[in-house]
Formats: sequence, structure tokens, C-alpha cells
Amino acid sequence: MSHSRIRPWRMIERRTSRQIMVGSVPVGGDAPISVQTMTNTLTSDVAATLAQINQAAEAGADIVRVSCPDEASTKALRDICRDSSVPIVADIHFHYRRAIEAAEAGAACLRINPGNIGRADRVREVVAAARAHGCSMRIGVNGGSLEKHLLEKYAEPCPEALVESALDHARILEDHDFQDYKISVKASDVFMAVAAYQQLAEQTDAPLHIGITEAGGQRAGTVKSAIGLGNLLWAGIGDTLRVSLSADPAEEVRVGYEMLKSLGLRRRGVTVISCPSCARQQFDVISSVQQIEERLAHISVPMTVSVIGCVVNGPGEARETDIGLTGGGKGVHQIYIGGLADHRLEGGDLVDYIVGLVEKKAAEVTEQEESAS
Repeated sequence: MSHSRIRPWRMIERRTSRQIMVGSVPVGGDAPISVQTMTNTLTSDVAATLAQINQAAEAGADIVRVSCPDEASTKALRDICRDSSVPIVADIHFHYRRAIEAAEAGAACLRINPGNIGRADRVREVVAAARAHGCSMRIGVNGGSLEKHLLEKYAEPCPEALVESALDHARILEDHDFQDYKISVKASDVFMAVAAYQQLAEQTDAPLHIGITEAGGQRAGTVKSAIGLGNLLWAGIGDTLRVSLSADPAEEVRVGYEMLKSLGLRRRGVTVISCPSCARQQFDVISSVQQIEERLAHISVPMTVSVIGCVVNGPGEARETDIGLTGGGKGVHQIYIGGLADHRLEGGDLVDYIVGLVEKKAAEVTEQEESAS
């Protein structure tokens, strides 16, 4: 029995949206919610950018975005797209030539605001390049860079202004018979972002890329993002997401997956259920859990592991996980496999032991899947 099995009272009914492709990754429709991040290296530095993309992909990133502010970046993009293991989104802001160059270089998606590109003929050229090279687009509206006329109309950034901007930009693409786009309406204010996405979800069937922009550092940004994105995901809103942290891009990916796993929306890697520890603990729970999580970060096979310091809640939690450990007296701990008491651990390093059990099970699952395919 697995802790992450789907129960009727845990089902989230996702908003219905049309599906687009970002390279080989489907976004929207009945596709899994994808997890994105963005590199912070100079895109013109191919080796450094690819190294960061690979690190993010190893953490589980489905899609990675890179900045393309100049011609040197779009020239480097050809090598980056060729050697990347995941689809690449080119981040374009004002110069329409960069968008065309990125499409020609192999970008799977262009992050763009059609209204910032300029004249109608330039928009047509970008749309033609995207269509010719199989690129989708993301209309990326941000509370910190709303158009002047909308700020004058609404007096300040607000959900209504974000939605109006997004729909105006979408209309430009629709007028060119281009529908392979997704939309984001990000803000650093949680209330504003959530309200904007809620309103937008009711007015379009386009896939939505969700995020709380400029959320902050690793701890504060994770909390802020969890509140905002958790609200949206719980309501079924969101087809792809990025957790924006002032932290390593791979950490953004890990946090994104933890959010999705908590809501039963994606399964990847090891989920550790552990107690906060108290005077009843029969081993150092905090240190042990920290080591276990760090040493099992490379495991991608979905698995649940419970690590409980004493026998009060330990057996009950262990029944719901794939592998469990409950602390017992005199250094003797109970090990559970598949929800059942299996054997006892006496002596030895319990961290090494749990890591070994998980790695063995992950290897067995991988071998079974490879044999079946």
C-alpha cells in the first residue's frame, strides 16, 4: 500500500484547457502538469548554460527557459537546443529579430508579449517563423511591467489589468490564426496573482503557466509560492508551473515537484513522511531525515518512505508507505515493507540502511519497467 495512492476525497478536478506542444512536452488538456525553471547563466556561454540545464533536468525539469536578449544568445541557442535533453523556451522581450532567430535556432517555445514587438508586420513575421519551425508561444504578462495605458486606466497593477493585458496579447495571435500559445499573468503579490489567474481561467481555454514572480529567497519564496500556487492547483488551475526563487534553478524544480506531489498531481522521486521529533524519539530524527533526503535526491522512481522517531504514530504511518522505519527502545527499530512489519534493525547506521533499501527497490522497479518495455 502506498501513501500516495489516489483516494476519492483527494481528487482534484483540473480546469479544461486545450493542449499545445512545447517540443516533445504536451501542455494542457489531460497532460501532466509540467515543471519549468530558467537558467541564470549567460546564454552565450554554451557550456555553462547546458550544464545548468542538465542539472535542472536531473532534478526533473520538463522544460527550461533561457534568456535571449541579444544576437550572441540566439547564435548560442542553436547548440544549446541541439544538445539539451529537454525542450528550450527562448525568453524574448522587445526585439522581434531575436524571436525569429530563436525559432530558427530550434527553440521549442517563445516567451513573448506580441504587443512589445511593434508593428503588425513584425508580429506577422514572428508568427510565421514560429509556425514554420514548430514553435509554440507563451504570452507572459507581469505585474511589474504592465502597459502604460492599462496603468492609466486602472491607476495601479491589479488582477483586472493583468487579465486585460493577457487577452489583448492573445487576440493579436488569434488575429494571425495562431493558437499554439499558453498564458501567464504573474505578480509578486500572492493575492493579485491568484485573483488574476482565477479570472483568466474563466475567460480562455488556453493552457496557463502559473507562478508567483519574484517570490524571494529559498525559504520565503517557497512559502509564498506554495500559498499562491497551492491555491491555484487545488482549484484545478495550472497546466505548467515555475517556482521563482532567488536560488539554484534545480531547487526551483525540486520545490515544484514537492507541491505537485503534496496534491497528488505528479509522482516523482522519494516522498519522506517524517515526524518533527520530540522527547520520545529513539534516534536523531532531524539529522537522519536530512541525510536521507539528500542521499535519495537522485532517485526518480516514485516511492514513499516514513521515518518516525517512536511507536506512537510510527506503525500507522508505516502502513501507508512503501518503506517505513519506526524508532524503538534500546536501539532496535522496526522496518516496514509495503505497509507490513517486515523485520527489525539492531545496530548499524539506520541512514545507510534506509538508503540501501530505497535504492534496491528503485533498481528493481526500473528493471521491471525496462523488461516490460
